[in-house]
Amino acid sequence: MSSDSTKKTIFVALGVCFVCSVLVSTTAVSLNSIQKNNQKREKLKNILAAGDLLQKETTIEKTYQTNIDPVVIDIGSGKLLREDGVPPDLNIQNFDLKDVSKDPRLSETIPPDEDIANIKRRPKYMVVYRVMEGDSVSKYILPIYGKGLWSTMYGFIALDDDLRTIRGFTFYDHGETPGLGGEVDNPKWKQTWEGKMAFDQNRQLRIQVLKGSVDPSDPNSKFKVDGLSGSTLTTRGVDQLVRYWLGENGYGPFFDYLREEKS
Repeated sequence: MSSDSTKKTIFVALGVCFVCSVLVSTTAVSLNSIQKNNQKREKLKNILAAGDLLQKETTIEKTYQTNIDPVVIDIGSGKLLREDGVPPDLNIQNFDLKDVSKDPRLSETIPPDEDIANIKRRPKYMVVYRVMEGDSVSKYILPIYGKGLWSTMYGFIALDDDLRTIRGFTFYDHGETPGLGGEVDNPKWKQTWEGKMAFDQNRQLRIQVLKGSVDPSDPNSKFKVDGLSGSTLTTRGVDQLVRYWLGENGYGPFFDYLREEKS
């Protein structure tokens, strides 16, 4: 084979590689935008699902805009922030829990003895989604996250305006085992949360996710949720992340703030 033939072969190969790399890069960039839009839409869908607001006759975006009022709270004090008090790096409409929890300006380290959700860091500020009926708040949809067996699970829990009754529960991002821990996506299991009581009349946190099934004859069954069959560690993770975020180191100060406002 002549040297000219070798050069032509190398030139053609390099040309093909260059064209392919351009096509792959272009496709990746375009798909990235589509992927982000799909992720945002899925998040909005889960917010609405937690608040029992999904409606077939309207779009997700329209339903969200009509019913949801997002507000920023200071996790430490529990107080709502005025618009001019929101950190400039925090985007209310595009709030990303993953990004915020990793940003040292917007998050803080959790002491190991308090970190029952095994998340290491928590946001200093959180966007809470209020479900509005006219000028009144009917529900609060709260972002939650914590470790399962294989992944960090991100979701929402909705409380009635009594701040005791659970009205919805859902995860929008996790990497648990399909058919086992992945059953956190099962609609039937998510429905078992509806109507459960997170707190008793003395405002003590009582909700817990069992390793097995709830005994209907148990007088405390309203505080208990069925565990995930065959997935003890994911079940434990769900129990701990819920108890963390509804407890004094999570939304506890926010609940106290709301109760004081009502009184």
